[in-house]
Amino acid sequence: MSNKIAIITGASRGLGKNTALHLARQGVDIIGTYHSREDDAQTVVAEIEVLGVKARMLQLDVGDSSRFETFAAQVSGLLSAYFKAERFDFLVNNAGVGMYASCAETTEAQFDQLMNVHLKGPFFLTQKLIPLIADGGRIVNISSGLARFSPIGYAAYASMKGAIEVWTRYLANELGPRGITVNAIAPGAIETDFGGGTVRDNQDVNAWVAANTAMGRAGVPDDIGAAIAMLLGDGGRWITAQRIEVSGGMFV
Repeated sequence: MSNKIAIITGASRGLGKNTALHLARQGVDIIGTYHSREDDAQTVVAEIEVLGVKARMLQLDVGDSSRFETFAAQVSGLLSAYFKAERFDFLVNNAGVGMYASCAETTEAQFDQLMNVHLKGPFFLTQKLIPLIADGGRIVNISSGLARFSPIGYAAYASMKGAIEVWTRYLANELGPRGITVNAIAPGAIETDFGGGTVRDNQDVNAWVAANTAMGRAGVPDDIGAAIAMLLGDGGRWITAQRIEVSGGMFV
């Protein structure tokens, strides 16, 4: 029996890489995307292949929807030629960029970038890939705890994530007849290089996060990758249209 196949955007680092490695350990083959760091992407491929599964990386700018039809054709060709499959099973819309600015300071260019990467990108990329998703497959969209709590500086970013959560419910309803589940994972503050690595590298910020989190620490990538892998495992088959916050109890 052939392995399940997952597509993960932004898989060359951070949460995407961690998710890819968790799924690979569960015997899932990986198609990842990277924006510009091809060397990092190929390093991840090597790490995955050591785990005994297949992996390939494709370059993709999630903020450029004009390329999605070509990307879907690339995926179709790769499935046939390398994975010996017609369909893939899991889609994780993970790729993103961070931006800190108050409502008063946010520029239209910043807003448009966040819109393109975090909302328009996942929406239309998924649209193009839906014909290639196997019946009974699963989609996970990455939201943020910032869609629930509201510290100053994240209004535009969090607004896109709030929209992702609404879209997740609609998509789950549309794809339910095909047995495809759609959920949103909402991480809390995580120690990665996202947003300049502030949570990881700024000790004051890290301590503030820990003091406001029930589990007493900031999150790490392994917390999120493990949660996504769990949701894509057998135990997630009856979970759909949900926002699942993975924040260790931040601001409860």
